[in-house]
Amino acid sequence: GIKNIFIHVGISSSNDSQGVPMPLTDTHIRSLKPDSKPRKYFDGGGLFLFIPTSGSKLWRMAYRFDGKSKLLSFGEYPTVSLKDARERREDAKRMLSRGIDPAEHKRQMRQARATAECDSFQNIAREWHETRMAEFSEKHQGTVMYRLKTYIFPRIGKTHIAKLETREIMDVVKPLEQRGNYETSRRVLQIINQVFRYAVITGRAKHNVAADLRGALRPRKTVHRSAVLEPEKVGQLLRDIDAYEGYFPLICALKLAPLVFTRPTELRAAQWKEFDLESGEWRIPAERMKMRRQHLVPLSRQAISILRDLQKYSGEGTYLFPSIRTEVRPISDATMLNALRRMGYQKHEMSVHGFRSIASTLLNELGYNRDWIERQLAHGEQNEVRAAYNYAEYLPERRRMMQDWADYLDGLRNAKRKGSGGTV
Repeated sequence: GIKNIFIHVGISSSNDSQGVPMPLTDTHIRSLKPDSKPRKYFDGGGLFLFIPTSGSKLWRMAYRFDGKSKLLSFGEYPTVSLKDARERREDAKRMLSRGIDPAEHKRQMRQARATAECDSFQNIAREWHETRMAEFSEKHQGTVMYRLKTYIFPRIGKTHIAKLETREIMDVVKPLEQRGNYETSRRVLQIINQVFRYAVITGRAKHNVAADLRGALRPRKTVHRSAVLEPEKVGQLLRDIDAYEGYFPLICALKLAPLVFTRPTELRAAQWKEFDLESGEWRIPAERMKMRRQHLVPLSRQAISILRDLQKYSGEGTYLFPSIRTEVRPISDATMLNALRRMGYQKHEMSVHGFRSIASTLLNELGYNRDWIERQLAHGEQNEVRAAYNYAEYLPERRRMMQDWADYLDGLRNAKRKGSGGTV
């Protein structure tokens, strides 16, 4: 077996006048002052207090393992008290009796803690956010990071991801649900689930425990964006927009919204450099799209007419719809929404996003190919390779559909009574 012999290293200072080590006391330790040379004061069993010329009081333990003299550090007095140092000495002696090198054990524990910190939920989540969220808009990235920092990291951020259990995840999302924040709780669980999936793929976790919580939260209530969907009501909305008096770029934005049916942010922040009126195309760059992929909007004759009128007003600037206060920023979402409210459309009746719902609903009812509609709405593409090239997919078909749609809207606008709307 391994023979372990505790030794006393040659001392520069005895604990008593005869040179025989005496157990240390707190009173004695507090009275010790630094000398011109480093000194050691022994407590027994290999434990001693090392005082360098700087004056620090450092606990050390001298021992032998596998025939070699070794030294173990326990920390600094008084942070590590005399009692603590003695307990650590006894722990080390028990390891030695079992054939374990306490210094090697300490190194392994330190390495395990470093690994645990590296593979903490927080570190892996940040890595996931940097690599997998890059394709999303800056706004969406910020929302996800806000939820991580606000709701998730404070509770489970420092825990090794492989050691997390379903109960700990429920402790994150359940309080949100109990406060009535149903959508937030669902989104937070979704983020945790995605981080776990990433950890499994990269070998830092064996199982996605968040997936075991399927059905643990209240079912999501489908919230439909407010929109007028009956053709005759759409016609009235278009007439109301035509009759609206106010800031000219805002009027143009409202007129274009039903013709292009992009997301509100994509429309209001549109820049002139994105448009080719001769070719009848609007190419929205990837960095402005929700899915971070370029999007092509074929422009109808009606849309081009509106844009040419607007070009006389803001064509020398960056934005099509500059803020009324400054040209360096576009109009806000609230500006368009408030205009709808001033027209008399309440929250439950119409929203700016509702123009997309109108187009999606009526184009499907008119029998257009669902793939053309989904492509024009720029909804997410599951196949990433295909998605990288699909901004021009179905382009000839979409050109025809967008012109037909503009003509159809003209028919609704010009209808005077129910049932007289135009058809495609």
